[in-house]
Amino acid sequence: MSDKERAILLLDAVPEVKIECVIAYMQGIIAGAGVKEPNVDTLVAFSEGDKMLEEGTGQRYTDTKALFADLED
Repeated sequence: MSDKERAILLLDAVPEVKIECVIAYMQGIIAGAGVKEPNVDTLVAFSEGDKMLEEGTGQRYTDTKALFADLED
């Protein structure tokens, strides 16, 4: 029996009241299936963040209120 066949058998055993949880979980798995590597913009942002950590630059926040106050300006 293949893994897929086993999964289908298990799915048949899931009570109807819990099937929505299983569907949501499966949709999450499928949605992330194509994402394997960060895109160029993300890699650049990682690099900038690493540089800021090394140099001790950049703005640091101790709470979200201050962060969101700066974002509103």
